[in-house]
Amino acid sequence: MTREREYPTALGASSPTSITLLGRDLASEVMGEVGFGELAFWLATQRRPSRGEVRLFEAVLAALADHGFTPTAIVTRLTYLSAPDSVQGALAAGLLGGGSRFLGVTEDCGRYLHDVLAAREELPADDAGWDDLALEAVRARREARQLFPGLGHHVHKEGDPRTPRLFEIAAEEGLFGPHLSLFAAVGRVHPQVLGRTLPLNGAGACGAVLADLGLPLELLRGFALLARTAGLIGQLAEELRRPVANDIFLSVDLNNLSIPPEPFADGGPHG
Repeated sequence: MTREREYPTALGASSPTSITLLGRDLASEVMGEVGFGELAFWLATQRRPSRGEVRLFEAVLAALADHGFTPTAIVTRLTYLSAPDSVQGALAAGLLGGGSRFLGVTEDCGRYLHDVLAAREELPADDAGWDDLALEAVRARREARQLFPGLGHHVHKEGDPRTPRLFEIAAEEGLFGPHLSLFAAVGRVHPQVLGRTLPLNGAGACGAVLADLGLPLELLRGFALLARTAGLIGQLAEELRRPVANDIFLSVDLNNLSIPPEPFADGGPHG
């Protein structure tokens, strides 16, 4: 007799009379008892976070939820204008725009800081040691002609207000770990290498926090997308009340300028 295959999971499972989630009864032990931020952390790690971890994690979600008329917000509104019957399409369009310039910095920074730390046998014991390690990291990126993820912001030239607040909450909860320590040191020493002072942006700080919380590095962008989903729902809700998508569309459509074709000089975008 052929044995039926089994698909084990510690997540959601149903029987005719109950639903379990993470080994708990969904109706009596989760619903109304566990907040969404706590649940998202729990689902990803399969361990229940402490109160301090929840506070810091939810601070990250708040920091990444919305940042104005970014490309992800604009494309969500425009997609809804084009297909108002497809809310999921509008949300998906915005989420698909999360990449190296918007939202993806969270993952890029967390991963890079982790790689730097993983290459060390021992972590620094004081700020001077963290500064030395940060100098090595920034110089390596400069020599490779690569930008350091988490440095700079197109609006917050004098400092991203999210960053010091995340540092503050992490310190208050005793969760200021090695990724944040290295990121803070980068903020102190990078002018020595770059010759100018750039802000530590909030997206990079979020990546450092998520890495310190022990969340899977492969999923860091996923948490940024989770946060931005709430923001995009807000964008759609505001579009219903105060629509701007049609104005954006007409601004481009009615002001386009026809010019002769200009082929790539080398025959194509990839040479």
